[in-house]
Amino acid sequence: MTRLVFLRHGPTDWNASGRLQGRNDQPLSAAGRSSLSGRRLPAPLIRRRWYSSPLRRARETADRLGISALIEPALIEMDWGRYEGCTLSELRARHGEAFAANEARGLDFLPPDGESPRQVQDRLRPWLRNIAAAGIDAGAVTHKGVIRAMMAMAYDWPMLGKPPVKLDWRCLHDFDIDRDGRPRPAAMNMSLE
Repeated sequence: MTRLVFLRHGPTDWNASGRLQGRNDQPLSAAGRSSLSGRRLPAPLIRRRWYSSPLRRARETADRLGISALIEPALIEMDWGRYEGCTLSELRARHGEAFAANEARGLDFLPPDGESPRQVQDRLRPWLRNIAAAGIDAGAVTHKGVIRAMMAMAYDWPMLGKPPVKLDWRCLHDFDIDRDGRPRPAAMNMSLE
């Protein structure tokens, strides 16, 4: 098994206001930059091969934590399409039953002109197989949607009802990746030093 640890980027202004960011290339907020001060990866993890989403909030997080990361397009956030920039409460009020029905699709929830969590999983699978084939433990600085898609694969969770584990987005989430690129949970919510 290959180990792959995930870290969500630091907070942005859109995170603070509850807006769906998706592919919008928001930088870290002042509070987000401050929240990374004094946080460090545990020593064994810093030596791993690291990857980052191409979006600047992930790249900036990696830089602030002293991580030299390769850019990996597969780690980009879920595309929220026409929902991007809105809050969930705005979308629920605007679209009512249609939005509720879409949410009830779980892994197949699909924003107009966007991407479903299942499609995020589909784009991650070839990259996960490559990580497994390399046989080198790695890390990734990425996004909530990507980590949730990984968790859904690892726990066979259809993204309906409560998640199998409540994730702390300030922590690291570690997965075992088998030879076929299938993730299994190893350790969730590992604190940064």
